[in-house]
Amino acid sequence: MRIDIRLAKDKDIGGIIKLLRQIADLHHTLRPDIFRKGSQKYSWGDLEAIISDKSRPVIVAVDGKGSILGYCFLFTLRHAPNAVLKDFSSLFIDDLCVDERFRNQGIGKKLFEAAKAHAKQIKAYNMYLNVWEANEGAIEFYKSMGFFTQRRRMEMIL
Repeated sequence: MRIDIRLAKDKDIGGIIKLLRQIADLHHTLRPDIFRKGSQKYSWGDLEAIISDKSRPVIVAVDGKGSILGYCFLFTLRHAPNAVLKDFSSLFIDDLCVDERFRNQGIGKKLFEAAKAHAKQIKAYNMYLNVWEANEGAIEFYKSMGFFTQRRRMEMIL
C-alpha cells in the first residue's frame, strides 16, 4: 500500500476527526474515570484553525486514495532563559494516532520521522510528548523511536 506523508489540508478534517474519536475511545477504555465516552479532542472549527496556523503543523499519512491513515499534531515551545533553564526550543508532539486498522505497518514510524525532520529544520533541541501510563502499546512504540522518560507525573485519586 502506498503511503504519503504531508501537511494536513481542510479536506482531511473528516478523516482526522474519525481518528480523534478512536483515540478518545482508547483513552476512555484506559481511564473511564476521567475520559468521556464518544468525545474528541478538537472540533471541526478547532481543526480548521489549527491547520491554517503554520506554527502548529499537522502531518497526515494518506493512502493512494487520499484516506487519512494517521496524523501527528505538532507545536514548538520556546523555553525562555531564566535562573534555572537555558534558552532552547522543543517540538511537542501534541497527538499522534494511526488508524487502529493499520497499526504495526510502519505508518507511525513515518509520521514520527516527518516530525523529527521538522524538529531538525526548526533547530529544536528536543522532542517530547505525553503518554498515559496504561497505554503500553504507545509507550513501547515511543521507546522504539528513541524516546525515554524525562520526568514522571504522578497522581492520587481522592
